[in-house]
Amino acid sequence: MDLQENKHKEYTLNEFNAFVNRCGTLASKDLLLIKDAFDIAENCLSDFTRENGNPFILHAIEVAKIIISELGLSSTSVTAMFLHEAISKSKTEIDIKPFGDEIQRIVEGLNKISKIDIKATSLQVDNFRKLIVSYSSDPRVTLIKLADRLEIMRSLSFFTPTKQMQKATETMLLYAPLSHQLGLYNLKGELENLAFKYLDVAAYRLVTNKLKSTTAEREKFVKSFLMPIENELKKNGFKYEIKSRTKAAYSVWRKMQAQQVNFEGIYDVFAIRIILDSEFENEKSDCWAAYSIVANIYEPDTKRFRDWISRPKFTGYESLHTTVSTADGKFVEVQIRTRRMDEIAEKGAAAHWKYKGVKQVQSVEDWLNTVRNLLETSQIETTENVNKISETEIFVFTPAGDLRRLPKGATVLDFAFDIHTNIGSRCVGARINGKNATIREKLNTGDTVEILTSKNQEPKADWLNFVVLSKAKSRIRAKLNEEEAKLARLGKEIIERRLKNWKLSTFEETVTALTKYYKLKQATDFYAMLGSEKISFAEVKDVLQKLYAEPDKKIADVTEIKPISKPQKTSSQSDYLIIDERLSGLSYHLAKCCNPIKGDDIFGFVTVNSGITVHTITCQNATRLLDKFPYRVIKARWRDGDEGSFLATIKLTGNDEIGMLNKITETLQQINVPIRSINISSKRGEFNGKVQISISSAKFLDHVLHRLSQIKGIQKVQRINQ
Repeated sequence: MDLQENKHKEYTLNEFNAFVNRCGTLASKDLLLIKDAFDIAENCLSDFTRENGNPFILHAIEVAKIIISELGLSSTSVTAMFLHEAISKSKTEIDIKPFGDEIQRIVEGLNKISKIDIKATSLQVDNFRKLIVSYSSDPRVTLIKLADRLEIMRSLSFFTPTKQMQKATETMLLYAPLSHQLGLYNLKGELENLAFKYLDVAAYRLVTNKLKSTTAEREKFVKSFLMPIENELKKNGFKYEIKSRTKAAYSVWRKMQAQQVNFEGIYDVFAIRIILDSEFENEKSDCWAAYSIVANIYEPDTKRFRDWISRPKFTGYESLHTTVSTADGKFVEVQIRTRRMDEIAEKGAAAHWKYKGVKQVQSVEDWLNTVRNLLETSQIETTENVNKISETEIFVFTPAGDLRRLPKGATVLDFAFDIHTNIGSRCVGARINGKNATIREKLNTGDTVEILTSKNQEPKADWLNFVVLSKAKSRIRAKLNEEEAKLARLGKEIIERRLKNWKLSTFEETVTALTKYYKLKQATDFYAMLGSEKISFAEVKDVLQKLYAEPDKKIADVTEIKPISKPQKTSSQSDYLIIDERLSGLSYHLAKCCNPIKGDDIFGFVTVNSGITVHTITCQNATRLLDKFPYRVIKARWRDGDEGSFLATIKLTGNDEIGMLNKITETLQQINVPIRSINISSKRGEFNGKVQISISSAKFLDHVLHRLSQIKGIQKVQRINQ
């Protein structure tokens, strides 16, 4: 062992002994338990150092000091913390069973929390905070984690600038609010101030320099302000202590921002705290008596009076707050409380610990409130009845580490829809923690889920039977209704043409009769049945023959376009003109009036001089061709197999913003869509544009239209024929 190692070991031992001296009230068996855990940790952490080069075990010792001195926890928590640090760094398995079930449970909770990959954004922190609490089946897990974070923030100067920003952001968004929920106001204030120091260096320096420069003036003012109050308190026989506390830099800065004033505009940069030594049964009356003394001497601002004695805060905080003004117009905040109240206000409910029975809770707030009410003495007895946070939620990770909160019982499909409607609609399964799973698989807290999709997947009606997320249900219903409407439009278009070809002019009466015949509720249901080919036109013709035709008269057969997405399986392939992108040397071409794309519903039209022209059934010329020249119409469908290459023109309208053209081209490049031409003009704050692209299919074009519609500022996106 070299000189440096000897020096480190000696320093570590001295620090541990100093910590043990602070634990003078602990029983010898408890100190022995801590020593055993420390020895394991010191051995496992011997090769690890902190950012400043000191042994890593010193971090654990400092956390132990916070656990005992500032949070009021006992040997159980310190022992669990040392064992957790050992396990987190050890390459070999450590047997902690000899330390008992209680300590083992706390260690397991700490181990789970340490594996959380926190992304500190305002959209995620509430979920992460709830996840931390959900892993804390024993409430001490959460408090030990807060002690660990406080020590890290106190040592943040050791870290790199990048780490400083990361830790400070996490602290401000996650750990400080969690401290507040637990009533640990001192800890919350220190965490916020330490984070502020690194998140906004200039603002922090401004406020701290202002506070330092006005210190002497403040001390002089406080002395004169307190003199008449102290005289009256003594006359009335009160035993008391008075503290003058300057607000933290972050608290002052937050007031400056909220009130939109400079430092000099904040009149309550410090507060006077009167702490009374009162018997429990006399606490309220003594506090009100002290308030009367202050109010008789200085003018109180009734708008800024707060009574948290009659009705304590949800954290258990009790105090009277008032703001008074002096004769020369200076304002001072005065807090009045008893010694017991002050101890809880300083350390939160963790001032005294003792677990009572804990009933099942239904929310984070209820659970944290239970934690606060559990704290009574410095001895911890049992945690058998302590339950986890609400059993109604689970927390699931994406492969990128983003956290999603879902209701208990949520499936892979729920998770997919929670990410995005299109992902949910195309979901065919998932990999849960690296293993394949179906869309029906239920998820558990902590699962990492990778969604698998297919462009051929479509929402099914039976999906509604197993999804639990309201968003998923509404999106599935919307997609099903959308598909139903599409089929209904297709069915209506075709039946209209059929009835014309069959020389049946009473369209509405005929459809009503058919709807009634098939015992359907409305005409759209009938159209949808036709569009999906659940009812065939051969069958419809037979029904109409019975309803309208004379016995010896038959409804004439006329060639009709078949929907290419679902050609009748009974038809032979020769009934169709097969269309693909390989058009050279063939006797047909794509009509320029509608520019068909693979996937469009199409028909062929035999021209006099140009062979066969392929049109979409929605082409502006389709109705005229079908009505006047039905004998020239032939069925057509696209060849199955590889996608082709077709030209499509897209029209866009939206807000005329700087960089809009770049947004459009970048979006198309991201999805590998070649741009053939682009033309954009603007007028009165609005732009109109046309983009011609090379596309493989109508289905992919729908995806392109969707992506373009998501661009901020785009109002409308549509495919046009030219």
